[in-house]
Amino acid sequence: MKSCFAIVLLALVSLNARAGVHKWVDPDGTVHYSDTRPQNNDIETQAVRNVAGKDLAEAPAASSPKSLAEREAEMKKARQEKMEAAEKQQQQDAQVQAKKSNCAAARENERTLEQSPRIVTYDEKGEKTYMEDSTRAQKLEEARRIIRESCN
Repeated sequence: MKSCFAIVLLALVSLNARAGVHKWVDPDGTVHYSDTRPQNNDIETQAVRNVAGKDLAEAPAASSPKSLAEREAEMKKARQEKMEAAEKQQQQDAQVQAKKSNCAAARENERTLEQSPRIVTYDEKGEKTYMEDSTRAQKLEEARRIIRESCN
């Protein structure tokens, strides 16, 4: 008799476990959770989501295990994306390095053109010639343009 009473008691208790949970905020701003609705009908309640998952017929799709082929495809895709990101970063680093070297060379050219009284150049035959002032001004302007573009 005691075992039947215990089984009936457990069955009744388990029915309460399936009851919904309600959430409401009282006029003082306190949040309340309960399996029964508040006695004041003016208070608006919200049904709280069942986190135990007892109402679900089957597991959600997000938690279902993936097949081996799907996992391998995801791993391959992630590896490919990682390689592409590394290549992109390497290209950006190379561009930054090239910009730095162009900047340094342009600054050196500008310094040389501004500080040297006469600049010697050599033609195709190897003969020494002196740079004219107009050519010097053009080279100086070109060096300054490169500095503006590369030295940011």
